[in-house]
Amino acid sequence: MTEKELKLLGFQSEDMNGFDDDDDYYYVLDIVDGLTFISQASSEVKSNQWYVEIFNTDPQIRFDKFEELQSLINLLNKRIVRL
Repeated sequence: MTEKELKLLGFQSEDMNGFDDDDDYYYVLDIVDGLTFISQASSEVKSNQWYVEIFNTDPQIRFDKFEELQSLINLLNKRIVRL
């Protein structure tokens, strides 16, 4: 998926301060506490093809198709119990 598509899904860019490259960044989207999607670092992107993973899972769960990720995010947001 593209960087533009990540932004359309509501992802926010985060600087990688304190790491090797000061210009490096990644994208993050918090659904609820404990459920976060995170992209690879911008320096790892090839041909403007981004992917995101569910943060801190073993094994990794990765999405690289906009439509699939959009459907999952919509479903998760729809099922949040608000008290």
